[in-house]
Amino acid sequence: MSKFHFVEGNQISLLHNGEEYFPVLEAAIETARFEIHIETYIFELDAVGTKIAAALTRAVQRGVTVYLLLDGFGSQNLSKEAINSLLQAGIKILIFRPELIFARLGRYRLRRMHRKLVMIDAHTAFIGGINIIDDEDNPEHLTPRFDYAVVVTGPLLLQIHKAIKHLWMLVAWAHLKKRWITPDAVAPAGTRCGNHKAAFVIRDNWRHRHDIEHAYLEAINQAKTEIIIANAYFLPGRKFSNALKHAVKRGVSVELLLQGKIEYRLQYHATQALYENLLKSGIKIYEYNRSYLHAKVAVIDQYWVTVGSSNIDPFSLLLAREANVLIENQDIASELRISLRTAITKESVAVTPADNKFFSWRNFIINWLCFYFVRTLQGVLGYDWYDNQQ
Repeated sequence: MSKFHFVEGNQISLLHNGEEYFPVLEAAIETARFEIHIETYIFELDAVGTKIAAALTRAVQRGVTVYLLLDGFGSQNLSKEAINSLLQAGIKILIFRPELIFARLGRYRLRRMHRKLVMIDAHTAFIGGINIIDDEDNPEHLTPRFDYAVVVTGPLLLQIHKAIKHLWMLVAWAHLKKRWITPDAVAPAGTRCGNHKAAFVIRDNWRHRHDIEHAYLEAINQAKTEIIIANAYFLPGRKFSNALKHAVKRGVSVELLLQGKIEYRLQYHATQALYENLLKSGIKIYEYNRSYLHAKVAVIDQYWVTVGSSNIDPFSLLLAREANVLIENQDIASELRISLRTAITKESVAVTPADNKFFSWRNFIINWLCFYFVRTLQGVLGYDWYDNQQ
C-alpha cells in the first residue's frame, strides 16, 4: 500500500516534447478567464517564449491575473529590460533566489526552483520537465529535446493548486510583495472527470525533503516485471542504486535511458563512472543520441508512471524544489512505455562493457575524476550523498 495520497477520477494526457506541449499550453492560456500561475526554471524570450509571453499579455488584457515565478539561476539570461516589459504589461513576476554577481557558492545558492508547473483557472494543470524555451534552438540543429509533460484535470488539482499558491506566497513575502498575495479568484472544484488515479509529489527543504525519492523507491521495491527509467541527470545514491540491483535479482528487467548528447560534461562523466557497476548487476543502459534527453520519467510494470521535473541526482533529490505526478493507469503507462521503447530501440546506443567509447583508460580516468569532484563538492556543501544512502 502506497503512503502517497492517490486520488481517483482524474483526466490525464501525456504530451511528448515541446512540439506537443507548447500549442496545448498556449491554447489553454488563451481560454483563461480568471488567473494563470506559471512556475518554470528557464524562461527564454526566444521563438517559443515570445509566443507564450504574448499569450500571457493578452490574458492580462482580458482581465486575467497572471503570476509568473522564475528561478534566479535558470532564467538569469532573461534581461531586466525583458522582465520590466512583462511587468509593464501587467504580469506579476517573482524571481526565486535571484543570482547575485558576487554571491559565493553554497547550499543557499544551489537551492533552486526547478519545478515546471502551470495552473489555468484552477481547472487545468500542466506538470513535467519542459521549460519555456525553444526545443529546436540548439547549435547542432537537432530534433527537439526529448521530454514529457502531462495535462491534468480533476480532483488532483486540489493538491497542485495548494502547492502553487503556497510557494508564490513564500516568495512574495521574501520579496516584500505582500500586495501580490491576493484571494483566490477561483478554486478547484474537485469534481471527478476521468478514470485516472494519481498523486502529486514535491520536494522542498522542509516537510517534503525525500518524497520524490521515496516514491521512486517504493515503486522500484514493489516492481515485479519491468522498470524503465529515462532521466537527464542520473547520479543516484547508494540506496537508489541498490534498489535497482535488488530488482534485477528478483528477476525484474531494469533499463536506463540516459543522455548521449552532452550538455554538461561534469555530470555526464560522473554518471559514466557508475556504468560498469550497474552493468555488472544486470541493469541495461542506453544513451539517447538523436537529440538532447531532458526527460525525467519512469514506467514500472506497465502500470506505474511518474512524470515531472526531478532528476535522479543530488541537485534534484537534495537541493532543488521539484514536482512530479505519480500515475497508476495501464493506458498512460502503455503510451509512455511504447514511446520509451521506441527511443531505446531506434534512437539510442546500448552501453556494453566491450565498448571503448565508454570504458577506455582515458574515459575511466575522466569519469572517476568527475565523480569524485562531484562527491567532494557535495561534502563541502554538507551533503555526503553517496556514502550515506545506506
